[in-house]
Amino acid sequence: MCGIVGFIGKSGSVRVLVDSLQRLEYRGYDSAGIAFLNGRGLEVFKTKGRLKDLHKILPDPSPRIMIGLGHTRWATHGAPSYENAHPHFVNGIAVVHNGIIENYRELRSDLEVKGHLFLSETDTEVIPRLISEYLRSGLAIRDAVRAAAAQLQGTYALGIMCESCPDMLFAIRKGSPLVVGIGNDTYYFASDIPAILPYTRKFIFMEDGQFCTLTENAIIMHHLDSDAFISLQDSVVEIDWSPAMAEKGGHDHFMHKEIHEQPQSIRNTFGERLDDPMSFVSSLKLYLQRKEDIRRLHIVSCGTSYHAGLIGKYMIERISRMPVTVDTASEYRYRDPIIDSDTLFIAITQSGETADTLAAQREAKRLGARTLTICNVVGSTATREADAVLYTRSGPEIGVAATKTFTTQLAALCLLALGIGYGRHSLNRDELDALRSHSAEIPSLVERTLQKDAEIKALAATMVQAKDMLYLARGINYPIALEGALKMKEISYLHAEGHPAGEMKHGPIALIEKGLPVVFVAPSNDLFEKMSSNIEEVKARGGRIIALTDAPALLKGKADDIIEVPAVHPLLAPFIYAVPLQLLAYHVGVFRGCDVDQPRNLAKSVTVE
Repeated sequence: MCGIVGFIGKSGSVRVLVDSLQRLEYRGYDSAGIAFLNGRGLEVFKTKGRLKDLHKILPDPSPRIMIGLGHTRWATHGAPSYENAHPHFVNGIAVVHNGIIENYRELRSDLEVKGHLFLSETDTEVIPRLISEYLRSGLAIRDAVRAAAAQLQGTYALGIMCESCPDMLFAIRKGSPLVVGIGNDTYYFASDIPAILPYTRKFIFMEDGQFCTLTENAIIMHHLDSDAFISLQDSVVEIDWSPAMAEKGGHDHFMHKEIHEQPQSIRNTFGERLDDPMSFVSSLKLYLQRKEDIRRLHIVSCGTSYHAGLIGKYMIERISRMPVTVDTASEYRYRDPIIDSDTLFIAITQSGETADTLAAQREAKRLGARTLTICNVVGSTATREADAVLYTRSGPEIGVAATKTFTTQLAALCLLALGIGYGRHSLNRDELDALRSHSAEIPSLVERTLQKDAEIKALAATMVQAKDMLYLARGINYPIALEGALKMKEISYLHAEGHPAGEMKHGPIALIEKGLPVVFVAPSNDLFEKMSSNIEEVKARGGRIIALTDAPALLKGKADDIIEVPAVHPLLAPFIYAVPLQLLAYHVGVFRGCDVDQPRNLAKSVTVE
C-alpha cells in the first residue's frame, strides 16, 4: 500500500518526484524518500514522517537530474524510521517497493551467510542485496535484476536504479499496481495514475509478471520469465482525467471537495446509460436478462464498497427478484462458496487493485463464474481480468475515505438493477420509466442536501468531546448506518457502531447512557413508525438523538437534533442519506484536529492481504 514513482528523461526533476509523491501520499505516509543520479553518483534523501519532513532535507537549490525514484511508505515490515524508509540503497543500487516479499526471511538468512549486514527491518532490503550479488557474479544489470526478481515470492511493484547504469530505470510488477506514463521526452512509472497525471495522459497498465526497462528513448517490456519482447502497439490508454481533478480546487481538504463533487459524479455515472438500462446491461454480455441463464449474483468487496454491495442487494432483489449474496472479500474464498456457471460474481472496487477482492475474483473465475467488476480506474487489474466492466465515472478520488466513489457505486448498482429487472420482466415499462425518472433526480437532490453543510458543521462542533456513537437504520438504509459509523471511525478516530434499528434491543441498547449520540436514519417510508419507536427507546434512556429525515415535523419533540433532507424514492434513499453522514464525519474530524485526508494507519488502496 505504499506509493512508488520514477522517471527518466529531460523533463524530470526533483520537483517532479516530490510532487508526484504528494499525489501518492494517500497510499501511505509513515515515511518518504527519493533517490536520483546527477553526475555525482547516486544520492538518497529519506526520512521518517511525511513529505513535509522530506522537504526539509532536500538539497537547495535542486540539482538538475534526468533519472530518479521516489517512495511514500505505509509500514508493514518494521516501524516507521529512517532505516526502514525507502529507497533502500546497497552497493550503488536503489530500490523502491510496494507490496510484501513473503520469503524475505529465508533470503535474508542466505545473504547474511554471504556477509551482508542488514541495516533495516524491512522485507525490501533483500532486493538490492540480491541484485548486487548477481552483479558480483558477472551478470549485466538487466539480467541481475531479473534474476533477483525470480527469487522473490509475494506481491510487489518495484522501481530500481543502478549507479553504474545511469541510462536505465527498471519497473517490475507482480501483484501490486504499476502504470507507465509516456511523456513527450520523459518516461514515468507510478503506483497510480494521479501521481503523474500533470505530465502525461498516456498510460500503459503493466500486467502481472512484466518487467519494464525505461531509457530516455524507449520503453522495453518483457515477461520476467521470457526474453521475448512484448509489443506495446495496442497497450497505450489515453486517460480523460484532467490534472485539476487531482487538486483541492479551493477546498481545505480533498475529502470536502470530493463530497461536494458527488452530484456531478453521479450524473456522469448514470449518463446515457440511464436512457436505456436494459440495452446497457445487455451490452455487458453477461446473460443477465433471461431467467434460465444467470440465476444468482455474488457481490464481493471491502470496506465502503462492501456497504455499497449491501445496498445493491436490496436494489437488485427488490427490482429484479434475483437472489444476491454479499460477502467481504477477505472472507469469501475461505468459506468455500458455492459457485458455478449460473453465478455472476460482481467485484466492487474503487481502485481495481484491492488484494482481497482480486483474489476472490480469481477464485470465482477459476470455479466457473462469470465476472463483472464495478470500478473507477480504467485499466486496473480487476477490470482487465473480469469478463465485463461497469466503470463508475468519479474521476480521481484522493481522500483516503471513499465518498464520491461510494455514491457512484450505488449508481452503477442501480443501473444493473433496472436493466436486469426490466429484462427479466420483474419491472413493466411504466415502473422502469418511473424509477428512471426518480434516479435522474438524484444529482439535484444531493445538491440540495449539500446545502446543509454549514448546519452539519455546527452540529459537529457540539460532538467533539464524544467518545462513542451509535448509528441506527432499517431496510435499505441499514448499510448507510454501517457506512456512517465507518466514516466517523476513519476520519475522527471516534468509536462508532452501526446496527439495524430492530436489533438495538438485542444488545446495543446496553451501550446507551445519558448524552450518548445516536444517529437515526429515518426517512418517512413504511418503516418510519418502527424507527419512531426505536427513537423513543433511546430517548427513555437519555441518549442524544440525532435524526436525519424528510419528515422533521413527525420527530419534533422526540429528536434533540434534526437534519432535514429532501424526500426521495425509498429505493434511492441511500444516495441522499449518505451525504450528511459524510459531512458529519468530516467536520467532527476537522474539529478534533485529525488529518481527514490521510487518517492514521489507513491507505487508499489495500494492495496487500
